[in-house]
Amino acid sequence: MSWIREGELTILERFCANIIKAGPMPKHVAFIMDGNRRYAQKCHVERQQGHSQGFDKLAQTLRWCLNLGIREVTVYAFSIENFKRSKEEVDGLMDLARQKFSRLLEEQESLKKHGVCIRVLGDLPLLPLDIQELIAQAVLATRNYNNDVSESLLDKCLYTNNSPDPDLLIRTSGEVRLSDFLLWQTSHSCLVFQSVLWPEYSFWNLCEAILRFQMNYNALQKARDSYMEERRRQQMERDQAYVTKKLQQEGFASHGDSWRRRTLLQKCTAMREERIQGFLQALEHKRADFFERLCTVSA
Repeated sequence: MSWIREGELTILERFCANIIKAGPMPKHVAFIMDGNRRYAQKCHVERQQGHSQGFDKLAQTLRWCLNLGIREVTVYAFSIENFKRSKEEVDGLMDLARQKFSRLLEEQESLKKHGVCIRVLGDLPLLPLDIQELIAQAVLATRNYNNDVSESLLDKCLYTNNSPDPDLLIRTSGEVRLSDFLLWQTSHSCLVFQSVLWPEYSFWNLCEAILRFQMNYNALQKARDSYMEERRRQQMERDQAYVTKKLQQEGFASHGDSWRRRTLLQKCTAMREERIQGFLQALEHKRADFFERLCTVSA
């Protein structure tokens, strides 16, 4: 039986889910699953049992998200800082993660039919040297193309570039911080901090977080739209300044010939896009090569 699809919502839960879905729903929700160790201490059980309960709660939460129509979920499961814990706990966590995520991955194909995709992300303490060299070469190559470097390009360089930014980020256990999780991607997300320990998370906790998202939806959307409009305006200003400089070098007046200006602007935009696509393709190739080598070493 499917780990995620086990069990159904109760009649009351289905009723409330239908009411909530009448409002704006987050398409992407991120979770910082905090509180497993405190839960184990509270229940007087081993830490490993607390972590195991936490992984089971993730499966249950994914089922709730599936029922609510949330298309994407990203979770913070383990951080570099967690390696400072005892070897016994870290080894236990790695074994547990291997077992649980393997089961999740086995279900991925069937879940894709429902618009749900499982993804494992991680921030490495240091980029591979060849990727660092590629980025360094790209920076040197853009000395004469300052318009190439933008926030939009940085978005595309992230591992999350194929996903929309989270609409809602939830952290459990009462901690009110992000712990370096998706800092760039959540600048316009609704942040909800809940005091419940992760293994005790309930459908009603999730509903509360979504209601808070809905209450702030208009303000969040307005801020996001304004931010994107400002991005476009700044890019246009940089392009216009570049074209004006080129026209002056060619001996035109500062305002230049309108046809020549339009032509240069179109050429500038097309060439920048070509350079950016070439860089992103090279970056993706380097990443794929790096992960292939990593998997070979791990095997």
